[in-house]
Amino acid sequence: MRLFIALLPDKETVAALKDIQRQFRARGVCGGYTKEENLHITLAFIGEYAEPAKVLSVMRSVPFSASSVSLDRVGSFGDLYYAGLDVSGGLKEYAARLRRALDENGIPYDKKPFRPHITLLRRADRQPGGDITVRPVSCLLGRVSLMKSERGYGGMIYTEYGSVRAAAGNKE
Repeated sequence: MRLFIALLPDKETVAALKDIQRQFRARGVCGGYTKEENLHITLAFIGEYAEPAKVLSVMRSVPFSASSVSLDRVGSFGDLYYAGLDVSGGLKEYAARLRRALDENGIPYDKKPFRPHITLLRRADRQPGGDITVRPVSCLLGRVSLMKSERGYGGMIYTEYGSVRAAAGNKE
């Protein structure tokens, strides 16, 4: 089973992300646009792993406080475009603690540094040119999700396997 741990944005943030994608399309940029239901912030990409219950157990063992994120820019890694995020310090600390717990429990994951972003478009055929307007929207993320990723007819299908909510009253 292909797994990753993620934060899922709220409806207002998704609407702002879709607006950015519309701006790319209006400029004639073609590529693999992330479907609305697949927009997320990856905390740890695990990949093929046969024990999702173990991953969920580790997630439950790491205290999580609700954290705020704000859209603040559009960036790129080569032909991949993303929405950059301004995050509270607590989220980066949580990601580090979560990854440490995965290590301690022998759960493999992609060790690339945590760079909070939401992928908007892969394999862009060109640069959008000019400025892209980013609506400065913020959301409070109070749940961490273990996601299953499967290849479907129309692309990747992400399904929530389980989740962990922020401890009551905990807010960064």
